[in-house]
Amino acid sequence: MGRGASRPSRSTRAAPPPTACPPTRPGCARSSRTRCATRSRRTPRPSPDRPRRPPAFPRRSSVDGWSAPKGVAPPCILGDVERTRVGLVGVGTIARTHLAVLAERSDVDLLFTVDPVAAAPGPRPHYPDLPTALASHRPDLVVIATPADSHADLAALVLADTDARVLVEKPLVLDPASLDRLRGRDSSRLFTAHHFAFSPEVRWAASLSFGPVTAVTSAFCDPYVLKGEQAFTSYVSPWADSGINQLTVLARLVEPVAVTSLAQEGLHAWATVAYRSGGTSGEARLRVDWRTGASSKSTALSCGEVEVWLDHTAMTGFAFRGGDLLASFGTDGRTPRKIAHYRPLYDSLLSATPDPVLGFDVAAALTGLHASARTPS
Repeated sequence: MGRGASRPSRSTRAAPPPTACPPTRPGCARSSRTRCATRSRRTPRPSPDRPRRPPAFPRRSSVDGWSAPKGVAPPCILGDVERTRVGLVGVGTIARTHLAVLAERSDVDLLFTVDPVAAAPGPRPHYPDLPTALASHRPDLVVIATPADSHADLAALVLADTDARVLVEKPLVLDPASLDRLRGRDSSRLFTAHHFAFSPEVRWAASLSFGPVTAVTSAFCDPYVLKGEQAFTSYVSPWADSGINQLTVLARLVEPVAVTSLAQEGLHAWATVAYRSGGTSGEARLRVDWRTGASSKSTALSCGEVEVWLDHTAMTGFAFRGGDLLASFGTDGRTPRKIAHYRPLYDSLLSATPDPVLGFDVAAALTGLHASARTPS
């Protein structure tokens, strides 16, 4: 620039060209609202007075420092935060809830889906079987949302072939033999989606302080009769599929000890469960019925003179003594029931300390309760 030429002002100087972002890698999801780390001009640093929370899942430090097998995508990093990479196995009815909740989370990247029959639910890579998917991806978490009789084989495969954690839809398994098979693996990486333990009204009831629970009566009714024989394509039985939800509620509120009786016929079941609560023992009466035109689920608790009523369908509750209302609970009325269950479930699972109700020990105890059931003569 000559001495006599005027120097352009700071505001009119041309900005340097932006750093080009490399082509999107398989499994690296970048929305229009987020920028890949390779495009970021600066890496934000955590505030010194707000230390970064340690991640719940094992993390690789950087893309360059991660040696991937041929054909396996490196981890997706947005900014300085590496997202949890998730694979979903099974894209049926309950998988829609998993997909909806995962899509809300900025700390999750859905890598792939697997289903031998159903079509892909979105633009992600979709595979007919799990081994093929794992040959091309290295997830941090694999969610298994398939029929219960396939859980043991799929979970064992993930635990053996990857270092990923596994979230299995309830029930984890149907028999003690399958449980023993999984116990031999790294069961600390194995979690079960006991989602009813995270229902808002159940968590509210667990926070009450009215003393030991002296009696429980629960009724879970679903309109599966309307599906006819199709109901048993996805479900095993009223006790196996709906009874586990009632046991999950019990596990949040009391300590179930044994299923002392079980009568099951066709589309309905009746069971009694012994439990402990606050140093006392009690009995829970559980009714499951699939012969109904609409879903209706409720649980009534007795705590001495205090009665607690939980409406699981409406996600409401109230407590009373005689004619006096002692406490009540409701929600915003806008959150669908399953979403209200799975949001806090994933919050817990992806945290540094997942709720024990998700862990293998609770799943093993509930499986043992099924095994202890005896049909009255």
